[in-house]
This record gives sequence, structure tokens and C-alpha cells, in this order.
Amino acid sequence: MHKIVALYPAPTDPDHFRTYYEGTHLPIARQLPGLKASRHTFDVEAMTPGGSPYFCIWEGDFADRAAADASIGSEIGGKVAADTANYATGGVTLLRYDAKEG
Repeated sequence: MHKIVALYPAPTDPDHFRTYYEGTHLPIARQLPGLKASRHTFDVEAMTPGGSPYFCIWEGDFADRAAADASIGSEIGGKVAADTANYATGGVTLLRYDAKEG
């Protein structure tokens, strides 16, 4: 399993982010080819003093790195990337990794 994680810091307008993200952006992202599952949360807690630097976290599961690469490079992948500027005024950090079981 290969995972892509999007970490979003606090936006300028949290209400707009939530509304746009769930109503417009996620429906586009759910069309990513090869996406097996996805999840997101706005309830981000830090286990360190000072709180979390993130407002929202999204995680997508793909069969493997090749499937994730193909998805990112697809037409829908381009739409997802281009749409980020419409709500993520704080930017986004993307992480990817192979998930190991056990």
C-alpha cells in the first residue's frame, strides 16, 4: 500500500476552507484514478506542547507507488493540484510513503 498525505496549515478563512474542501475539492479528489480509500479530518491534535501546526489532514491509499504516480499525473490529478489554491491559503505539504504492515 502506498499513501499520500496532505498536511494543511491554518488557512486565512477556516469556514471557507471547510465548506469548499468538503463541497468542491473532495468530490474532485475522490475521482483520482487508482484511489482505493481516502480520509480527512479537521480534528487535528498535537501530542506536543503548543498544539498542532495543521488545520486539516487528508490521506489517500493507492495499491503501490506506480498507481499513485499515475494518479498524480492524470488529468484529474492535475485538476486536484490546480484546485488547491482555491481554499488552501496556507499552502499544503505533501508526504508519501509505502505503508508496511506489522
